[in-house]
Amino acid sequence: MSRKPANSKAGLLLSLGSSVIAVARAVRQLRRARTTQGGLTAANTVTGLLPLLTSAAIVLRRLRGRSRRHSR
Repeated sequence: MSRKPANSKAGLLLSLGSSVIAVARAVRQLRRARTTQGGLTAANTVTGLLPLLTSAAIVLRRLRGRSRRHSR
């Protein structure tokens, strides 16, 4: 039987931190691709950024939901 993972604040923050690091790497790769006129590499990097940004937004929404629930 599969168990639903607990959304602890530390786990969510770790997930958010790893997403931020991945986004920073992708942005650096995008800048490098633009300076070397690598259009295909730039397109690939932008495509890779979209799921990273989405996951970061989901984690932020969960963190905000937790803080609102605990402040009441």
